[in-house]
Amino acid sequence: MTRHTLSVKSLRTTMADRRAARRSRQSLERQLASYTSESDRIELDAILSRHSGAEANELRSIINRQAMDRLIRTGA
Repeated sequence: MTRHTLSVKSLRTTMADRRAARRSRQSLERQLASYTSESDRIELDAILSRHSGAEANELRSIINRQAMDRLIRTGA
């Protein structure tokens, strides 16, 4: 294989990986969006408080962003 072929293949792999990661994140965001009540949020926060690391922080970030979006939409 030529160098050009390898870089095109690498680019395609990278793009496919990014698309898969984006689909996975969108699915996670849809699942988390279903937790809308205050009791749901408290339960999620309790679950996340038992975990540390980047994954828990990513989930908190999604949950907080969704809560802010709801507040903005409702004007509350």
